[in-house]
Amino acid sequence: MKKLPVLLAISVTAALCGAPASAQFSRPESAIKYRQSGMFLMGQHFSRVAAMANGRVPFDAKVAAENAEVVAFMSKIPWNGYVKEAPGGRAKPNIWTEQAKFKELNEKMMDDAAKLSAAAKTGNLDALKAAVRAADATCTSCHDTFRGS
Repeated sequence: MKKLPVLLAISVTAALCGAPASAQFSRPESAIKYRQSGMFLMGQHFSRVAAMANGRVPFDAKVAAENAEVVAFMSKIPWNGYVKEAPGGRAKPNIWTEQAKFKELNEKMMDDAAKLSAAAKTGNLDALKAAVRAADATCTSCHDTFRGS
């Protein structure tokens, strides 16, 4: 894994997390790009772990743990980009009308991502498989409800 680009992305997004959402984005397009970038990075690293859990690539406990750790960190990032001033992108309008449900699912995603990271650190493939299934189900539930095409 190339650590420098990942560390740079993490550093930039971490710096943005401390500011209020309204101060972070000068234009709605910036908020949309921010949340989409966070989701993209999370998805890239999750797919690497899922490929191992599903037997598509050989299981490497170290690589699984590294990628799952990035997933856990990135799971905290995109939510600041979901501001009412920045509808659009792939987000359905119901994100803003069903805030409680959206917040519940994003909190579940962060919890599942933390469990994924913990399972990956054990080096136990069966634990990793279970954690991947749980996180995938949460992602699918949220995407089915709040993500357009």
